[in-house]
Amino acid sequence: MPTRRPRGRPRHDDVLTPAEWRIVNWVRHGLSNAQIAKRRGISLDAVKFHVANAIAKLGVVDRRALRQWGGAPKQSALRQKNARGDGIMTTKQSEFGPIGQISRTVRDIKQAEAWYGNVLGLRHLYTFGRLAFFDCGGTRLFLSDENGASAAESILYFRVADIVAKHAELVSRGVEFKGAPHMIYRHADGTEEWMAFFFDLEGRLLALISQIKAAE
Repeated sequence: MPTRRPRGRPRHDDVLTPAEWRIVNWVRHGLSNAQIAKRRGISLDAVKFHVANAIAKLGVVDRRALRQWGGAPKQSALRQKNARGDGIMTTKQSEFGPIGQISRTVRDIKQAEAWYGNVLGLRHLYTFGRLAFFDCGGTRLFLSDENGASAAESILYFRVADIVAKHAELVSRGVEFKGAPHMIYRHADGTEEWMAFFFDLEGRLLALISQIKAAE
């Protein structure tokens, strides 16, 4: 007789399921359950379910501890890079790179996209949802539509070669991070965007940003 397959979804060989990883990354990004539900287009109960499962699986105390948990998906480019042994930070890599991104909030993403692209003539990179990205001579401009809300200041995103090592270095110096490094986007070619937000001495946000290419 043929062997019966067990019912339900197949088991994952990672500590979290892909859905749980997506939610955990948004938690580490600083979003509330309601914001995650809206951004992901799922119910609030589904977000709460994934958060509770992640906390239980990882053995962390609560949501605050989950934000500071520094794991990465097993199949991520960052995890594979560290496994290959090329994640060791050299003196040159430990330096801050150029400003990689500056963010601004806008009232209407479509109007802002047209103005920055057609009026200012900036090169449009891509748009998804309420987020739009433009190139400013190598520095990326990130526009986000927050339903009419406006931020007091822009956030500066510093490029770094090794975001995990740089995060650990700054923590050892007493820098307070909002959350652990986390993946916020994967491009079509497999390149991953990782970020980690931290506070300056006056409590304003700054960020580390790193692009990790998938192994060829």
